[in-house]
Amino acid sequence: MTAPAAAGGGPRGPVRGAPASQAARVLVQELAAHGVRDVVLAPGSRSAPLAYALAEAALPDGERPPGAPAVRLHVRVDERSAAFLALGLARAAAAEGAPRAVAVVTTSGTAVANLHPAVLEAHHAGAPLLLLTADRPHELRGTGANQTTVQPGIFGAATRLAADVPAPSGRAGEDRDLRHLVSRAVTAALGARTGDPGPVHLDLAYREPLVPGPEPWPADGSAGRVTVPPRPVAAPVAGDPGVPRRGDLPGPVVVVAGDGAGAEARRLAEAAGWPLLAEPSSGSRGGPAAPAAYRVLLADPDLGGRIRSVVLLGRPTLTRPVSALLARDDVDLTVVAPAGSGWPDAGRAADRVLTGVPAAWYDGPPDDPAWLAAWQRADAAAGSAVDAALDDDPRAPATRATPPLTGPRAVRSVAEASLPGDVLVVGSSNPVRDLDLVARWAEPPLVLANRGLAGIDGMLSTAAGVALGLPRRRVRVLVGDLTFLHDVGGLLRLTTEPEVDLQVVVLNDAGGSIFATLEHGAPERARTFERVFGTPHAVDVAALCAGYGVRHVRVSHEAALAVALAAPGRGTSVVEVRVDRADRRALGERLAAAARDAARGALAGGDVADRPVAPGVIVDS
Repeated sequence: MTAPAAAGGGPRGPVRGAPASQAARVLVQELAAHGVRDVVLAPGSRSAPLAYALAEAALPDGERPPGAPAVRLHVRVDERSAAFLALGLARAAAAEGAPRAVAVVTTSGTAVANLHPAVLEAHHAGAPLLLLTADRPHELRGTGANQTTVQPGIFGAATRLAADVPAPSGRAGEDRDLRHLVSRAVTAALGARTGDPGPVHLDLAYREPLVPGPEPWPADGSAGRVTVPPRPVAAPVAGDPGVPRRGDLPGPVVVVAGDGAGAEARRLAEAAGWPLLAEPSSGSRGGPAAPAAYRVLLADPDLGGRIRSVVLLGRPTLTRPVSALLARDDVDLTVVAPAGSGWPDAGRAADRVLTGVPAAWYDGPPDDPAWLAAWQRADAAAGSAVDAALDDDPRAPATRATPPLTGPRAVRSVAEASLPGDVLVVGSSNPVRDLDLVARWAEPPLVLANRGLAGIDGMLSTAAGVALGLPRRRVRVLVGDLTFLHDVGGLLRLTTEPEVDLQVVVLNDAGGSIFATLEHGAPERARTFERVFGTPHAVDVAALCAGYGVRHVRVSHEAALAVALAAPGRGTSVVEVRVDRADRRALGERLAAAARDAARGALAGGDVADRPVAPGVIVDS
């Protein structure tokens, strides 16, 4: 045991019998002082000092010890699930307009490595996570000590700040130094100085004893605490060097809204009269300027072929037609990237990068009304054609057999059931792409997706975090069967943890149908496709849910799905939708052809340059 220090971190004071516990309590105090409200804990022995401190801080008002701040604690067994739960909580806070860092605590060893998938997603999505990983003290590293590996730097370039924190010893000024470090950590996670939020890693060494002694919590002192207001972002001014006026952009113009674009993209498109090509998770999908079938319309020479300028907000990740548009040499590309040092430009074709939309671009009358009207007219026709292709043929003879649902048809039902006050978390692969084609919202729900790296891991846990963070809103998550199985452990709720109100909609086509829509699904590759891409399985989803104590219902037709969506109930429930993937590639081709032909017919029915859209024909009504 080393020399004592004052309980509040000064040079004098009572002897401290458990420096690890003292440091953990100071750390929890400082997290709360910097706005951290949620901490996710995956239990372990080396992280016990933090576990004890968090357990006391999570007690109800009136039961917490003096000096313990109020914290919401969430306990999960699996570190990977814990990290994605924290990610979902962070996404929920950002959606409410009050970004907050969320902490996740693990013990040492492989527990730390299990955070990596969520860390990478948070890195690329700009989500503020605090990774608090317990470690052996320095004298045990490299000695073959149990559960000891090289943890500092394990997340590489994916962190905004990483610190290897020595084991506390009770030295004078130790608490002050820790408060200062936490100030830096939360500031870096929120991107207050950089505009680039993301993960921060504090590797916290602890020596035994790992349990608290009889000492009280330290006074919540401010020594070492640093207040760091967010750095303001200077708005570009139209007409300044490198910043064109709106009228200087070569026309016609469209706005592309990728993931996380926000409401600004819709506001700009509607003010300027520009078509808005918005992904579902852009935060701007809705209103009369947003054609749902934009990815098909981009192939039309009178629509996509005429585009000469694009204003890009957010990060587009869904469709190859949009990627091709953003890489065209004959298109002037303005990227609006307010955060960080980089910007989305996979086609390496940007002409300028602005920190925001110039205020003057919102002023003045809309540009050529016929340009937007043509997109509206084509999209209305394309949408009707897609619906007709998905619906049952009314001319078919009545039979006892119900045709199996297709993925796009099931997703259309989910979109129609998702109201403006709801939250829809959508998984990668086909669900988000089907949603992109069939969702026609006048006013959309809040749509969230893990598009930072667009993986299938952690989606149920992410959605659970969103639901815990937005308890007053109806939250559902839409995933495919492989995404569901990949994170089925996210259904596990410990009996000491509160229920999560979350409806999970699983499109079960017994495999990976996304690959059927890519080049791997071409008929000439059929011999190898099913085993290495289709990955068929025969998992009993109902039995899995029963094992986790989760309500389950299986539906196979549209009416039953609508009933299940309308009444999710309390707690977590799973709606399994059996869909057919045997014809998935051909179905995609039929839908695209129907939309393309209908749009071409609508455009050919009048002068593209002059004919206004018919009253009431709104693409997303």
